[in-house]
Amino acid sequence: MKKEELRYLQRLAELYPTIASAATEIINLQSILNLPKGTEHFLTDIHGESEAFSHVLRNGSGAVRKKIDDVFGHTLSTADKRSLATLIYYPKEKMELVKKTEEDMENWYKITLYRLIEVCKKVSSKYTRSKVRKALPKDYAYVIEELITEKSEVLDKEAYYDAIVDTIISIGRAENFIVALAELIQRLVIDHLHILGDIYDRGPGPHFIMDKLTEYHSLDIQWGNHDIVWMGAAAGQPSCIATIIRICARYGNLDILEDGYGINLLPLATFALNTYENDPCECFKIKGSSTVNPEENRLNVQIHKAISIIQFKLEGQLVAGRKSYQMEHRRLLHCIDYEKGTITIKGTEYPLKDTNFPTINPKNPYALTEEEQEVMTRLCSAFLKCDKLQKHMMLLLNKGSLYKVYNGNLLYHGCVPLNEDGTLKEVQIYDKKYKGRALYDALEVYVRKAFFAVDSEERKKGADIMWYIWSGPNSPLFGKDQMTTFERYFIADKATHVEVKNPYYKLLENEEVVDSILKEFGLEGEDVHIINGHVPVHHTAGESPIKCNGKVLVIDGGFSKAYQKETGIAGYTLIYNSYGLLLSAHEPFTSAEAAVEDETDIQSKRVAVKLSERRQLVGDTDTGIVLRERIEELKQLLEAYRAGLIIEKL
Repeated sequence: MKKEELRYLQRLAELYPTIASAATEIINLQSILNLPKGTEHFLTDIHGESEAFSHVLRNGSGAVRKKIDDVFGHTLSTADKRSLATLIYYPKEKMELVKKTEEDMENWYKITLYRLIEVCKKVSSKYTRSKVRKALPKDYAYVIEELITEKSEVLDKEAYYDAIVDTIISIGRAENFIVALAELIQRLVIDHLHILGDIYDRGPGPHFIMDKLTEYHSLDIQWGNHDIVWMGAAAGQPSCIATIIRICARYGNLDILEDGYGINLLPLATFALNTYENDPCECFKIKGSSTVNPEENRLNVQIHKAISIIQFKLEGQLVAGRKSYQMEHRRLLHCIDYEKGTITIKGTEYPLKDTNFPTINPKNPYALTEEEQEVMTRLCSAFLKCDKLQKHMMLLLNKGSLYKVYNGNLLYHGCVPLNEDGTLKEVQIYDKKYKGRALYDALEVYVRKAFFAVDSEERKKGADIMWYIWSGPNSPLFGKDQMTTFERYFIADKATHVEVKNPYYKLLENEEVVDSILKEFGLEGEDVHIINGHVPVHHTAGESPIKCNGKVLVIDGGFSKAYQKETGIAGYTLIYNSYGLLLSAHEPFTSAEAAVEDETDIQSKRVAVKLSERRQLVGDTDTGIVLRERIEELKQLLEAYRAGLIIEKL
């Protein structure tokens, strides 16, 4: 045995100091390999819709209802199943309603507890007892374990369980126990959660979503371009800060920053009010429905215009300083004829819808005024010092990445930049060129440098690259030739609004191209897939999220309310369980109150993307590969013990 191998086994012996402990662990790991594969849940492009996200998380995209059907079959009516499902999703709220109409609550508690216990048995059956035990709520762990574990030594099982349930009710703990069981079912029905980007922007509650994800038991996140721009803002990058404030203002969500994160917007509001006091700001109206009063709305559009002009200035400065980004075409302020009120783009002159630019010096259009500079200095400081924002960004860094390969699936948010012929496109990142997987890896390294690099120039490069990832023409998370923000605000001619998608999106039905992408990330064979979001699938127009004979799944269907008129649905979610891949198309979610009172659920149409010929086990997954490696290592440790190379610590 080599010296390095023996040294490693000696370290392993510290965890398993005896032959018995090593042998027991081998048996334990081998048994785990033969359990059914855990259920994976895929969500993407949530865009701040916290209520809909919370509901989908509670119901596991229909996984909870499926377990209820499996347990009770035809022994419960559809109405009773629906009521039980609602109770599992919203136990406290549902019980408050039940108490208003139910005359015999003691009997209701007893029936409900038994039903929940049966569902608990079902959802826990695919896990080891050790894993279930770790998931149990601390206060009721022992009792729940007794109720969901078959006890062969008890002769009168019915009387045994009756006694426990009767005691729970008699001491007034039934409601707490029901909540604990409901939350345990939610916890166990999904083994692992994948978020494929764009948690932030448009919707009102991204901070609530991040709070939930902080507490979630097992997840990974593939960064979306909207997440990246928030990460850039948290790193103090001025263009990113201006961008996210502009988007919050555009959708009437400035309270995300003020109330959600405690960012002080008063300096910006004061500046906007003074600068644009007599400006109608017609081009900067709130997008979507607005519930704010006229005075708040007036201030909102003034802030919207003020920060937009600041953003265009800052971006112009950034592009001028980072020539390698090759984005000179996005510097537009010097193309304006401020006397005529026109702008010339690619040789064509267009009239501007808004010609009031009190803070722009035509001779130096990208320079911030003294007041604008003061506003940005204070905003940068506020973002860097915001503990809650930094905590949420650390979650994105710790659980997130630009892509992930997991159980035969390649997960990313946007696209792999391609040339027209389907080959991987080379992209310059500072002084080097990258393509394919190497491009993703290089960009991710720079993102992490923005937060962790010691060298100040490297940190700045990392912070700036996040703005490029947000809107750069060759960014894998943006996937278009340009972001025409300025044109959409100021130019009526929609020909200037066009953003041409990367050839990737035209080639998603080309099996040769898709196979080459999968191979680039180390995946080959029949049971491998690309799963991504970013570009909404137009369901009502007949577009399918399933592409390239099932090898590609584009699961952005419009979680964001802003997109639902275009897509016709309220998002796709994907379930990958031991039986195969199941895609759900969701109808719009009304409210949690309606879900409780009317027992309405997100109505979903579920489609089997691919069913397995046999039920998949843990041994068929990436976890299985790791467990087999550990089993082999433990077998080597046993041999070392028996050969006398390592001495047991009895």
